[in-house]
Amino acid sequence: MSAETTAQFQHLADAFADEVVTHSLTTDIALPGGAGTMALITLDNGQDHRRPTTLGPNTLVELGLTLEKLADRAAAGEIVAVGITGKPHYLVAGADLSATTRLSDPEQGRAMARLGHHVYGLLTSLGVPSFVFINGVALGGGLEIALNADYRTVSSAAGALALPEVYLGLVPGWGGIYLLPRLIGPADAEKVIFENALANNRTLTGPQAAELGIADALFEGADFLEQSLAWAAGVLTGTVTVTRPKALEDATIDHAAWDAAVAKARAVVAARTSNATPAPQRALELFDQGRHRTKAEAFAAEDEALAELIATPEFQTTVYGFLELVQKRAKRPAGAPDAKLARPVTKVGVVGAGLMASQLALLFARRLTVPVVMTDVDQARVDKGVAWVHAEVAKLREKGRISADAANRITALVTGTVDKGQFADADFVIEAVFEELSVKKQVFAEVEAVVREDCILATNTSSLSVTAMAEDLAHPERVVGFHFFNPVAVLPLLEIVRAPKTDDAVLATAFAVAKGLKKNAVLVTDSAAFAVNRILGRMFGEITKVFDEGTDAHTADTALAPMGLPMTPFTLLALVGLPVGAHVQESLQAAFGDRFHVSENQQRLIDAGRTSLFDKDADGKDVVTDETLALLQVGDNPSTAEQVLTRTQDALADEIRRMLDEGVVAGPEDIDLCMILGAGWPLHLGGITPYLDRVGASERVTGRRFHADRG
Repeated sequence: MSAETTAQFQHLADAFADEVVTHSLTTDIALPGGAGTMALITLDNGQDHRRPTTLGPNTLVELGLTLEKLADRAAAGEIVAVGITGKPHYLVAGADLSATTRLSDPEQGRAMARLGHHVYGLLTSLGVPSFVFINGVALGGGLEIALNADYRTVSSAAGALALPEVYLGLVPGWGGIYLLPRLIGPADAEKVIFENALANNRTLTGPQAAELGIADALFEGADFLEQSLAWAAGVLTGTVTVTRPKALEDATIDHAAWDAAVAKARAVVAARTSNATPAPQRALELFDQGRHRTKAEAFAAEDEALAELIATPEFQTTVYGFLELVQKRAKRPAGAPDAKLARPVTKVGVVGAGLMASQLALLFARRLTVPVVMTDVDQARVDKGVAWVHAEVAKLREKGRISADAANRITALVTGTVDKGQFADADFVIEAVFEELSVKKQVFAEVEAVVREDCILATNTSSLSVTAMAEDLAHPERVVGFHFFNPVAVLPLLEIVRAPKTDDAVLATAFAVAKGLKKNAVLVTDSAAFAVNRILGRMFGEITKVFDEGTDAHTADTALAPMGLPMTPFTLLALVGLPVGAHVQESLQAAFGDRFHVSENQQRLIDAGRTSLFDKDADGKDVVTDETLALLQVGDNPSTAEQVLTRTQDALADEIRRMLDEGVVAGPEDIDLCMILGAGWPLHLGGITPYLDRVGASERVTGRRFHADRG
């Protein structure tokens, strides 16, 4: 293609004069073994690691022009190959989302899609082989650069390789959804495109990407580029043979296997989005039909899908949730003290050895790499907790998530004892015992008697008063709430609770520890159930109340489907446990009154030893059996699904306004962030507060919107 072809997109680039451009810096490399000269492009925005490289229109135009010049050089015999790599820690972190949201005109969106396809297509029409050396983060369009090249290597140190588009309201539209299943097979491609993306944007490591076949070779991070260049030289001279056992040609496509992958993807999308957002649906269509299309047909379909999706309200709201909240606000927590006040943490104590405590011990040891000592009331419980941690470490090693050396190190760091005196030199002690105030107060009294005066005491309570826990201590200023969400390894939210006497150094250390644990911390005040559980408690209360009033279970449970929640209320209640749910509701009612409904029917189920309202029928569907109905007392005032939805929306708007007026968090953005990271609130709804604004609940209940400037 000529330079004039790329130049046709210059008008699009000109509309984004403020783009932070990722430049295509080109160097000629003499390959070893006399293989010839490679033109190596390094993608670099001139910023440090805090500003990832991204792909905007100007970046793509510059890359396209660079590749076209290199095609001319290849034709002249000046180079034998073209390689692409990135600045330290990054290949490319994907498209520039802040720029993409400004493509409100579908024609602009279509032009952006075509630009990506044009530029990436140059990698296969250079006249010489193209190589991409994945040295670090490669997300979305960043990974698609590699997929469009002829050959790929990946660093063992590379993290965060993914196609997250369906999570962000788009599709892998620069070739990924067509090329990946042909490279690694439809089953593995489905996991990357759908399962991983919709599991809170799960990513691959370099070794995992190599194992799947996304990369042709894996090299250690220390000399990754040197090894990649030597490998490329071998490919060019014929001393290295590249095999791709999972790769498919049209003639070798197993349609039964592809059908199974599509069915799996469809089930994942339904389970995780309730089919309430358009992007996964378009991705399913492209994924399914891609096997029947030529590359040109598939890429044209991707162009149309991107053009349509970029203009949807769901994409705009998704970007608010992801870019403004998850990417920006989560990294600069509102109200956090000066990080310079934080004290070092070199040893951690965990009181308790049950499942939650064991998860915490593993997390602290793995992320902070400091000694972690677990205690409990008897040695058998301690041994069981430590054994669980060691077993989980072994599983991580078997799955290739950590190295053998890391596994040995983590295992050695986690020990157990019945003697709290082993906390004497700890800097940070967290309790994860039974959710009973008197028990937690006793634990803190025992711990305070043996630790240093500057040791921080943290509680993982989900609803109890941190202030009350600390009131009898000699140093209440050292106590802080540190509320994780279950499962600890998966959910990224950490609610950090400041009691009235918690001092700034303790709070700063808590935020530093959260960062070390790779958790997103939000500061909340010491109010019953804090943020997430208070909102969920109000929701649970409304759903159980309409059921108690006479609404049938299926209607009550599925009425919130338009919200696209990851699971229905009764399913979530069964997951957390009916007794735990009842305890939280009772605590909330005691704190805030009857607007938090406590269901007598729920207690009847608990008394009968039931773990759920539902049983499965012969077809696997949820049903309330006659035996269960006989346990319950329900009214004769049923509601329709529409009434249940509106009533719940209004209740949530009311509770969130009360929380903001009380100062539970700094602003509605923190409510949104907490619900996205701690409760799986769908990104496509753009946060719970703008959603309640859009459906009118905010103004119906409070007379005002949460956001004056957001649709």
